[in-house]
Amino acid sequence: MAWLKKLVGAAIVLGGVGAIAGWALSAPVRLDADTLAKLAPGDATKGKRIFLAGGCSSCHARPGAKGQARLELAGGLELKTPFGTFVPPNISQDARDGIGAWTVQDLANAMMKGVSPSGEHFYPAFPYASYARMKSQDIADLYAFMKTLPAVSGKAPDNALSFPFNIRRGIGLWKWLYLSPEPVVALPDGTSEQVLAGRYLAEGPGHCGECHTPRDLAGGLKKDEWLAGAVAAEGSGVVPNVTSGQGGIGGWSAADIANYLETGFTPEFDSVGGAMVEVQKNMAELPAEDREAIAAYLKAIPPHPNGYPARKPAG
Repeated sequence: MAWLKKLVGAAIVLGGVGAIAGWALSAPVRLDADTLAKLAPGDATKGKRIFLAGGCSSCHARPGAKGQARLELAGGLELKTPFGTFVPPNISQDARDGIGAWTVQDLANAMMKGVSPSGEHFYPAFPYASYARMKSQDIADLYAFMKTLPAVSGKAPDNALSFPFNIRRGIGLWKWLYLSPEPVVALPDGTSEQVLAGRYLAEGPGHCGECHTPRDLAGGLKKDEWLAGAVAAEGSGVVPNVTSGQGGIGGWSAADIANYLETGFTPEFDSVGGAMVEVQKNMAELPAEDREAIAAYLKAIPPHPNGYPARKPAG
């Protein structure tokens, strides 16, 4: 039975090596020193545009907040998903309960690498897989704008996740698979500056793909079905296909899309609904050229059929 002992011993050794390798690969990775050193002081006016494009208040304002109260970023909205309930935190300027004590480098690491100031992984319900495509200076501008917003005391409730999703260290392996600064849609040489600007806004700060793209079993985006629509993260309802493929918005012109982002009305005069209501409020405050750029990008991307199961007819 000596061979069996050797086999068991080898299995234990290999298992230990694999565990050590997995632990090493799952370690949080921050931005490199050169990237951080290049961060210039931010411009709050430019930062407001990034704040609106990113829809920060849609998740981080108190549930039901209206008007100026949407700038009080106390958190607390419950996002119920198959992985558990995520609760966006307080990101106001309160130094104890919010992020008022963060440096611009802390914000850049959080948004582009999904790493907290204390060195922990953030859960990807915080859409840093999209923010990773942002320009670091845009994050510096966003930081400057957020410094103008009010401090709000009070911590948001904790996430409610079951095992194994409550183990943050494992997110490092998820990042190896899904976190990349590269654009999703490869555009040909000669693509207009307007479409390129739209790609940046939609794939980066706007994080459109986080809702409009179907996910695999690990919660990663299926980039070969980019913006094809998806089952809503909450598990019921759908987020529509915004490509020109079957079931999508191929019948909409670029002007129709831009108008929808500004007014909330479709070409058929239906109105925006669901989670898109808050998104559209933010889009309406962007410069017209930003909405037009996003529209041009959506007309330029590959068409896909619906990325979610067909609705069953009412019985």
